[in-house]
Amino acid sequence: MELRDIEIFLTLAEELHFGRTAERLHVSPARVSQAIKKQERAIGADLFERSNRHVALTPIGWEFRDDLLPAYRQIQDAVAKAAAAGRGFTGVLRIGWAAAWCGNLIVKAADRFQERHPDCEVRTEEVPLRDRAGKLRTRELDLQLTELPIDEPGITVGPVLFREPRALVVPADHPLASREFLTYEDYADTRLITLTGPPQSFLDHHFPLRTPSGRPIPRGPATVAFPDVLSLVGMGKGVFPTSTRAREYYSRPDIAIVPFRDAPTIDFGLQWLTSGETVVIREFVKAVLETAADPLWKSEFSRSSGPA
Repeated sequence: MELRDIEIFLTLAEELHFGRTAERLHVSPARVSQAIKKQERAIGADLFERSNRHVALTPIGWEFRDDLLPAYRQIQDAVAKAAAAGRGFTGVLRIGWAAAWCGNLIVKAADRFQERHPDCEVRTEEVPLRDRAGKLRTRELDLQLTELPIDEPGITVGPVLFREPRALVVPADHPLASREFLTYEDYADTRLITLTGPPQSFLDHHFPLRTPSGRPIPRGPATVAFPDVLSLVGMGKGVFPTSTRAREYYSRPDIAIVPFRDAPTIDFGLQWLTSGETVVIREFVKAVLETAADPLWKSEFSRSSGPA
């Protein structure tokens, strides 16, 4: 089996769409179809179930993908390492972040990374709140640091880098604004502003429908961007969950950010496309992990919002 045919199979296994696979690999859909049929003839079994509206891996296809992917990555790494040894890391690495404190860590990690690889440019940008994984899937970003969960096929989630105490953004004149702490039961006395766009697993985790005792949590308006969230809260349209650290970055006179006493933390971790993992991405992940573990960074991070 040729390496190009392996690449076509693995890309189709991720995209589950012949047109998008062809577009990503700069080949024709017919070339994709021919490569898959050739592989299926050689194996003697279907790798994909396909119809006019549906493409899915068969059980044999899943097993073939899982067995093939590590070997394909090993080949990619060998080529990348040889190139790096010859000329050093070059090109552009695009890193996304969600929330200002994640951006701070990414910038410091980028400084560490570029000390080692000065010929590789690092560009950073904020990840849209409405679609946390979208720019990874379109390959506009190579790696990102956002809140979890990100539970989508084809995306690798790295270790949790930090866990932030959860808080609630409430209008400054709301009865809850004067409280020292909140409990999850207090949600029932609010209207919860939600998001349009994220997958249901993300919404279920961060925007519960009921309190622990089973009381329904009323819904307020939905939006797509954090500045809009703050404006809606300030106008008394509802409340919104966030990290306690947000008090240091998003202070406004018309809102208050009150911590929960009994809520789960908001966890932040790195994510990247499984099929797009390279030695360069792993080097940047290493730089992020080293920066997050650096006592100077941990001290600065702790001071930025008190106990966290």
